[in-house]
Amino acid sequence: MSEKRLPVITINREYGAGGRSLAVILSEKLKIPFYDREFVKKTMEESGYDEEDVEREGEELSKGSQVFDNLFNSTVSYQSSHDAIFKAEKKVILKLSGSPCIMVGRCADRILNDAGIDIISIYLHAPLEARLKRTLELNEYGDMKPEKFLEKRDRGRMNFYKNYTGCDISDASNYTLCFDTGKVSVDVCAEMVVKMLEN
Repeated sequence: MSEKRLPVITINREYGAGGRSLAVILSEKLKIPFYDREFVKKTMEESGYDEEDVEREGEELSKGSQVFDNLFNSTVSYQSSHDAIFKAEKKVILKLSGSPCIMVGRCADRILNDAGIDIISIYLHAPLEARLKRTLELNEYGDMKPEKFLEKRDRGRMNFYKNYTGCDISDASNYTLCFDTGKVSVDVCAEMVVKMLEN
């Protein structure tokens, strides 16, 4: 890469579309750090919530939780853990954006865009069959059926993004680049991003 300062790169994705994989490859190619699960530790330090809470509520929001939070948020003494964790994540994201890096999820694209910070935003999606295959490889679904787990993760991320940004996470107009990783490999996506940055 040239001496020109790199922008922050944000990656949103459907579950199983390869967001973390793309972040890893870009991090190696561009020699900049990436943050995905690393947000958990940093958010714990900022918010005081424990790892389990941040893991569970730091990027996903069920419809039931959303209704409950909306109902009680009007009460002066109530602040949902979702809101507190999101505020802590927002602080972390803004701090980390002081240097070039790659951020996966957590509404980082909208947070940084609203703060006037230069970003390249990427969205990854893929056909269900390809994502199910990846879900089986990741083996994070525990006792749930892989299909149900994938659907739950996607729905939780969509609700979270909509709740905190007012936008649809899969709306292509929100992004600099969108890739179908069922047709374009993550390696090729990374090459295309690097080439764009070089130009």
